[in-house]
Amino acid sequence: MKVLLVDGTILGRKTGAILEQVQTYIKEFAPEMELTILKLADYDHQFVDGRPLGEYNDSMQEIVRRFEEADGYIIASPIFQGSIPGVLKNTFDMLHPRTMRYKPVSIVANGGTYQHHLVIENQLKPILDYFRCLVTPNYVYTHSSHFDDTNTITNDDVHNRLRELARVFVQYAEMSKHLSKETLDNH
Repeated sequence: MKVLLVDGTILGRKTGAILEQVQTYIKEFAPEMELTILKLADYDHQFVDGRPLGEYNDSMQEIVRRFEEADGYIIASPIFQGSIPGVLKNTFDMLHPRTMRYKPVSIVANGGTYQHHLVIENQLKPILDYFRCLVTPNYVYTHSSHFDDTNTITNDDVHNRLRELARVFVQYAEMSKHLSKETLDNH
């Protein structure tokens, strides 16, 4: 199973640090999974404006290809100004509505205030519901106080929640193997 760990920002290091930790925990539960981190910062982004995919640059087309080839996702997002980064939303706007259908997804996020965890509930989960993903119920939100100066997670509770997220993700991934991606409807 191919799992894409998406670092949903083009700046900062905390979301990448969270993904690396989740990657470690998933390997503990399912060493056979093929885990790849996709850093949006590594791509040349164009504003998505509705034109056909073939009219976007190679970088944008590569992002779409990597999403299409994945069997599951860990989405990591910082919270800026009470919202997900525009580059992450722009990435979702590139994807066909069936790209992520019935595939397992877990969410991790970080922000500077404790209230920003609501962005996961009010923005990320509805987007992933639109794609009809199998979203695990236990997302993990971190605060800047959970990291040291080198962006290492120092909070034991955060580690426990990330480990549990990995465990549940692996179970959702196993469940999704037996769920047909073919649909009866045309939506």
